[in-house]
Amino acid sequence: TSSALLDYLQDLLDASRQRHRSGLSPRAGLALLHASQAWAMMNGREMVLPEDIQAVGTAVMAHRLGHDIEQSGQSGRTLADALLNSVPVP
Repeated sequence: TSSALLDYLQDLLDASRQRHRSGLSPRAGLALLHASQAWAMMNGREMVLPEDIQAVGTAVMAHRLGHDIEQSGQSGRTLADALLNSVPVP
């Protein structure tokens, strides 16, 4: 896993903590990395790309932003999509 990809993951976690009351935890970051690795493998690649993180990001992050769902009135998927769209992709 490249350092640029890990920086991107960290940027997502940091952005979630700035935008949401209960941002994504380090374990959420690991879950996102592992899901991205699995997605890359299912697509015949050993290397994870930022596009892999985007492909699985909404599903992985949606329920982890659950505390903010009650407060904002938005769905977890909406919050996760907004988070993915707010962080520049390397």
